[in-house]
Amino acid sequence: MTARRARRAAAGLAAAALSLGVLTACGGDGGKPTLNWYINPDGQDTLNALAKSCSTDDYTIKIQLLPSSATDQRTQLARRLAAKDSSTDLMSLDPVFVPEFANAKWLLPFEGELKDKVLDDDVLKGSAETVTWDDKVVAAPQWANTQVLWYRKSLAQAAGLDMTQPVTWDQVIDAAADNDGTVGVQANKYEAYVVWINSLIQGAGGNILDPDTVESGRDAKVTIDSKAGEDAAAVIEKLAKSGAKQADFTTSNEGTSLGQMFPDKGAGEFMTNWTFVYKNYEGLVGKPGGPADKAGLEDLGYARYPQTVQGEESKPPIGGIDIGVGAYSKHPDFAKQAAVCVTSAKAQSDLAVNEGLMPSRKSVYDSDELKKAYPADLLALWSDSVDSGGPRPKSAFYSQISSAIQSRWHSPTSVGPSTPAKSAAFLKAVLSGKALL
Repeated sequence: MTARRARRAAAGLAAAALSLGVLTACGGDGGKPTLNWYINPDGQDTLNALAKSCSTDDYTIKIQLLPSSATDQRTQLARRLAAKDSSTDLMSLDPVFVPEFANAKWLLPFEGELKDKVLDDDVLKGSAETVTWDDKVVAAPQWANTQVLWYRKSLAQAAGLDMTQPVTWDQVIDAAADNDGTVGVQANKYEAYVVWINSLIQGAGGNILDPDTVESGRDAKVTIDSKAGEDAAAVIEKLAKSGAKQADFTTSNEGTSLGQMFPDKGAGEFMTNWTFVYKNYEGLVGKPGGPADKAGLEDLGYARYPQTVQGEESKPPIGGIDIGVGAYSKHPDFAKQAAVCVTSAKAQSDLAVNEGLMPSRKSVYDSDELKKAYPADLLALWSDSVDSGGPRPKSAFYSQISSAIQSRWHSPTSVGPSTPAKSAAFLKAVLSGKALL
């Protein structure tokens, strides 16, 4: 287990012990107000430091831990806000939950000068798209996440792949299968599997829902039953039947897929995964699960997310964290000021250098601090991937959409040409209230 995952596990236990009772939003005896900031377990050390440095003479920011699971994070925050909890001042939100919370009027929009600060031209397009709803800026982008193709350079060379040019999923699967390698993905029945499906579909020129109707909620047009959906299913089906499939394919996640990059036997892997991968392997040099030495780390390559269809630009996944201000906060102006501070360029630089949580601002990728911490070409790849990647459906009903997709596309070993049509029918029924999850 990596140090990051160990911290996450500890954080999950701590979060489980939190009471859902309302916390006081004000200091005792009429003292300085306390703003409660609910965070997920990623980057706790730096987030605690940000809470301290962004506290002022007017207010103190106090960290409250959410559970490690994104689903559990959503559930706890939704319960608080549905109860009009005034102690929920700041929230770290997975971007897919922003539309739901904004649609429920649980987030206070940023306006005027503050709006211009949190969403200016420096914010990468992929991140900017996650914080708007109904023509309002309802959250502040803090850090961005995206996936790239990680691989062993020696494996790609043996396969004759030119990694300076775009590669397709078909090429990657064949290269691994023919050269004693594997392909690492996230295909367990959980959100990351939907991330993969969505990116495959968008990479083929389609969408799960029509982007022009997605914000209309239950009336959104379902478009997963398409040639793009079939192309996405074909990739999953090919990997499922390939010798490049990893042993835990149907239960694979971000952590398990790491283990085949530097195996005791075999040529390694091609793997799609998030930005934390680089620091993970850098910290494992000479240790189990990592490269044997620094020379081994040099064999770790990275490239643009694979194309679903040759010649069609891929759409890397978009993730990260946005900061929302609770609609029932007793100190909304202070909370908005605090949100601006914890999402500043300096804050994003600290999160990237210390925690591997990458910026949502273009200028931070160009900073001297990041260039000392990461290879320049990797920073450029991440920045471009966030700027040109594809978000998941921007719907107030995203949790139902995700669950409906999972229920018809899992297990990945059962995916075939008919899967898009079956999932479209079920998703339509779920959105219209004619089927239950």
